[in-house]
Amino acid sequence: MTTYNIQMIDGVLQIGFGDPAQNDQIVRDAAARLEEMSKTGELKGGELLRVNDPCSLPVAMTLAHKVSHLFGAVGVFDPKMGKYVISITHNPNYKLGDCID
Repeated sequence: MTTYNIQMIDGVLQIGFGDPAQNDQIVRDAAARLEEMSKTGELKGGELLRVNDPCSLPVAMTLAHKVSHLFGAVGVFDPKMGKYVISITHNPNYKLGDCID
């Protein structure tokens, strides 16, 4: 049973809900999956991470905390804009609020 799906596809962290559950369980499952991905090398870190697909606010904060330590910048896809909005940055190449493809 997986309450939250996370996988890296073509350099984009694809996320989404799995089996029905409450946020307390989903947050634990998302954190465990990110830890597993880090240990196996699937989530190595780097200059920029793009994140796409739905999540709740508690899950978004868990994801942000975990990946912000690994990547210089994090862009989250905004479907209305059709672009990734830089939401976390420690990288001078990306400014908060920049929009990228």
